[in-house]
Amino acid sequence: MLTAQASVSMSWINTVLAAAERHGLNRTQLLAHAGLGAKQLTDERWPIDDITRLWRAAAELTQDPGFGLKAGSLVGPASFNVVSFIFQSSPTLREAIALVQKFQRLISDGGRFQIVGGDDKSWLIYHPQQGELAFSPHQIEAVLAAVVSFSRWVTDHRFVPARVQFSHSQLGPLAGYQTVFQTGVDFNQAFSGLQLDNALLDRPLPQADTQLAAMHREYAAARLAALSDTPDFAGQVRHWLVTNLATGVPERSAAAEQFALSDRVFARRLQSLGLSYSEVVDAVRKQAACAAVADTDDTFVDIAQRLGFSEASAFNRAFKRWTGSSPGEWRVAQKIW
Repeated sequence: MLTAQASVSMSWINTVLAAAERHGLNRTQLLAHAGLGAKQLTDERWPIDDITRLWRAAAELTQDPGFGLKAGSLVGPASFNVVSFIFQSSPTLREAIALVQKFQRLISDGGRFQIVGGDDKSWLIYHPQQGELAFSPHQIEAVLAAVVSFSRWVTDHRFVPARVQFSHSQLGPLAGYQTVFQTGVDFNQAFSGLQLDNALLDRPLPQADTQLAAMHREYAAARLAALSDTPDFAGQVRHWLVTNLATGVPERSAAAEQFALSDRVFARRLQSLGLSYSEVVDAVRKQAACAAVADTDDTFVDIAQRLGFSEASAFNRAFKRWTGSSPGEWRVAQKIW
């Protein structure tokens, strides 16, 4: 996913603040220790590194090895803005998780979920996506604890993972982990995640509501589009295309996915700038082709492949359309200049 700056919503930040307050820390004290200003509490989102600073400060001040687990266990029905309501009204946990994957940026850019299926059980894997600062392990533990806590609320407390594992070392007493997860927990593993019975993932949710879910998805899509609405949106698309042309021109749907947008919303975003995806692709190819022909001695076949053309003849035709000259004529003319 591409974003102008990785960030996290205030709803997740408030989870950390609430957990710290339960330990007797006031917000001013915690923010000061983290090197953050109180005025940031009025922001809708924080840079991802700032919440890492907050996690580190909370862990240092509380000296509680179970801080992350306890923070994640605090989540409730409205902890994750509209994503909470999408989760609640989905038909099954599996479908709810798929929607969380789609709209996760509304909560945080700091990680993504992946489901790896098996015959009887599946792994829900959490992939942290940190900024310049390495995540505190408390952040990872809080995420998995939050998934379990919220899922128990949605399923009327019938949610128990088959197994839990973390990529980091054990932070506190094993009893603390077992209290939260109610199952075995392993450490120093290849990834962090929850192993779930497929029957649990596919069991109908008690609050499932098709119409309500559709309404929440529509609102979430609008919020996601607004979040992706940066002044240089077209520039970000161009930059992404430059790095992805070598294997062929990506489909518009693939580009939309990189910006956490539906294909339709992605097209509308470009349309609002007076552009279409095919026009952006064409412009990127033209600029890259002219520069490569003029400034390098690469063969035209190599340049064509690098720009995603299946054949050199197709590249030659496109170049003629762009410049009125063949690639060979253009290279000679540029060297004369």
